[in-house]
Amino acid sequence: MTLSLDYATLSDVGRVRRNNEDSAYAGPHLLLLADGMGGAAAGEVASAAAVQVMRRLDTADITGEDMIEALAGAVHRANERLSELVEEDPEREGMGSTVTALMFDGKRLGLAHLGDSRAYRLRDGQLYQLSHDHTFVQSLVDEGRISQEEAFTHPHRNLILRVLDGRPDSDPDLEMLDVQAGDRLMLCSDGLPDYVSDEVIAASMASGTPDSVVVDLITHALEAGSNDNVTVLVADVVETEPASGVQPQLVGAAAELAQGSTGRGEPTVAVRTAAGDGHGGGGHGGALDPEELRYAPRPPKRFAWLRRIAVLLVVLGLIGGGGWFAYSWTQKQYYVGTDGDYVAIFKGVEADLPGLTLSKVYERQALQVDKLPTYSRQQVEANIQADNLAGARSIVAELQHTAAECAARVKPTPSPTPKPSTPPVSKPAVSTPPVSKPPVSSPPASTAPTGTTSPSTPVDPDDCDGVR
Repeated sequence: MTLSLDYATLSDVGRVRRNNEDSAYAGPHLLLLADGMGGAAAGEVASAAAVQVMRRLDTADITGEDMIEALAGAVHRANERLSELVEEDPEREGMGSTVTALMFDGKRLGLAHLGDSRAYRLRDGQLYQLSHDHTFVQSLVDEGRISQEEAFTHPHRNLILRVLDGRPDSDPDLEMLDVQAGDRLMLCSDGLPDYVSDEVIAASMASGTPDSVVVDLITHALEAGSNDNVTVLVADVVETEPASGVQPQLVGAAAELAQGSTGRGEPTVAVRTAAGDGHGGGGHGGALDPEELRYAPRPPKRFAWLRRIAVLLVVLGLIGGGGWFAYSWTQKQYYVGTDGDYVAIFKGVEADLPGLTLSKVYERQALQVDKLPTYSRQQVEANIQADNLAGARSIVAELQHTAAECAARVKPTPSPTPKPSTPPVSKPAVSTPPVSKPPVSSPPASTAPTGTTSPSTPVDPDDCDGVR
């Protein structure tokens, strides 16, 4: 069974305000309401722009779960449009709009909601709020800090936490809802529920046609002293062709701007006092528009370029300060290394950055690197870190001591010089009869003569290996 909508919508500027910042659209497949805000920052432009972008969803081509994706995309495009409008005219910085939309495919509803406008459903005499307010007061109710009755008269009930405002974090609530013949749907701006109780709303919606109900609800709001714009959209879910026909209806700021009107009258001077109970008439005790206060949690961004420059300077200052601190730390470090053929004490750390040298020779020593044993020479060539300058000098002293010991050990011991032999004296030959003597055997050639000393002191190769 395919259902259809019989709808009516009406918007009233209210008893106090001179310009209407609400916009609404009703069509066969889309019910849409936007409440602009920002006062002098063109709230009516924001709501009209949101409606003009999102009204394209009024088509039978999108059904089922695809409605959620379509609604999310439409809200995103509307948000981008608000961002473009701010870029075109910086005076619009700070404007925003609520968005509450019901998309209908004949069988189900797709809901998109952002802000404090509301969507209701009356079924079998029971009124149910389909949307969830994105307000400071509603957050207190959700946390259990105040009751729903206290929220109705809370002095800060109109402070919005989430809104369509051109910023990238404007994500709506999205939900698929069931629908059946006999349901009565209602969208409204906060000018109605801020002043009229749910019991009165339910009683008004219980009978009459959509046209009579929208008039009745707006009348209740005005009689209750609403000093805000009041916009109401009512649609009946029916099995027959709707009595209102298939012609879309556009009201509020969107209709005025479409007809070439600016939607602005004389500047509004009435305010709603913070301590008011919300049911009295509007006063004339100040020059602030109450719509200006709705952005209190998110004030308009003035002189954004100055803020960006300030943030950039702070970031650069932190980077520069951190860099200077790091450089100062490196210049308090010392290590022992080589400077050409000599041992030297270096100040800094062994790390070079492009265009910046972090170490330099602090003291060049008279100790030559090749006078050190291999192990010590490798340590110096790889750099020996020191805790401070005194530690570096202590390392050099140890290296000098090692080099001196090795130099003494490898110095050769001189061998004794033999005395010259006395030449033999010639004597006259004397004839002596030969005497027979037994043969004397010569000692073995391999036997060394006794009393011979080593030519040098032995050197421990493990201590001074590699000394040149």
